Amino acid sequence: MEDWGNTGMKITLDVDCTPIEARAFLGLPDVTALNAHLVEEMKARMDANMALAAPEELMKTWMNFGGAASEQFMKLMTAAATGAAGRAGKG
Repeated sequence: MEDWGNTGMKITLDVDCTPIEARAFLGLPDVTALNAHLVEEMKARMDANMALAAPEELMKTWMNFGGAASEQFMKLMTAAATGAAGRAGKG
């Protein structure tokens, strides 16, 4: 009698099938209808929320904020440059 010991064996098996065939082979449920329902519900909710968000108003707010932020930044840079020039003149 031969002693095979701890020799290992590696087997690679490639299966060419569609996701539907793989789910059926593994005994998993077909969730195609559920997925379609969830996608439609998500679309409906997104459409409703987009109407409430009023994209035009958001853009106006963002543009106003951007202009105010630019103005504040320019004031900060002017004050810094004026302060630096004043210190340089005293040295």
